[in-house]
Amino acid sequence: MSREVGNRAESLACNWLIEQGCQILDRNVYSRFGEIDIIAQKEGILHFIEVKSGTTFEPIYNITPAKIAKLLRSIQAYLKKYKLDIPYQLDALIVKGDQCEWIENITI
Repeated sequence: MSREVGNRAESLACNWLIEQGCQILDRNVYSRFGEIDIIAQKEGILHFIEVKSGTTFEPIYNITPAKIAKLLRSIQAYLKKYKLDIPYQLDALIVKGDQCEWIENITI
């Protein structure tokens, strides 16, 4: 996915999450383990969100076990850096065209 397409998908995802009652805390957070696309909060839970988009395939299949492992390490680094001890989860947000699908707790 090109950076331009990715940025568009992430912007659409952020707007959609706000409509769902989320507060967007950060975007494109980098650690030595990788990047977290969106960090949002809703009802006291931190949501670390991986955004995937596509129209000719199922984008969710690009979230592999290796990718999840990297994301979890990035999340732990973020929590440690900011000394956070609150509930959190790793989610996926799939963008197809202008439609969004939020898949919560993808590690379960």
